[in-house]
Amino acid sequence: MLTHEEMYQLMYEVRGAAMEVYNYFGPGLLESIYEKAMIQELNSRGLSVKSQVPINVNYKGVEIDADFRIDLLVEDELIVELKSVEEIKSIYYKQLRTYLKLLDKNEGLLINFGEYDLKKGMRRVSVNE
Repeated sequence: MLTHEEMYQLMYEVRGAAMEVYNYFGPGLLESIYEKAMIQELNSRGLSVKSQVPINVNYKGVEIDADFRIDLLVEDELIVELKSVEEIKSIYYKQLRTYLKLLDKNEGLLINFGEYDLKKGMRRVSVNE
C-alpha cells in the first residue's frame, strides 16, 4: 500500500499523463482511444498499467459473473475510470466507489475527456467519501 504522499505523487503523474493525451487529441474521441493513449503515456512515464481489469463479485460465498471491468489500474493501487461524455453524472462516482470497495483500494481518479477544460473533468474519488 502506498503512503499518502506516494499516492498524491501517483495521482499527479496520472493527471499529467491525461493532460498530455488531452492536449494531443482534444475532446470528442471515443473512450477506447483515450484509454489506449493513456496506457502508452503512463508506460512511457515508467508506470505499470493494467487495462480492462476484471472485478470478481462474491455474494455470500458464491462467485457472480458481473462482467465488471475497470479501465485502468496504475501501479496496482490507483483505479482510473475514463469517460468521454458531455457531462459527468453522479452514477459514475458511485460506480468508481463500488470498484474501489470491491478491489479493496482507497483512491481512484475519474477522468472525463469530453470536457472542454480537462482540469474540470478530473476528479479524485475516495472510498471513504
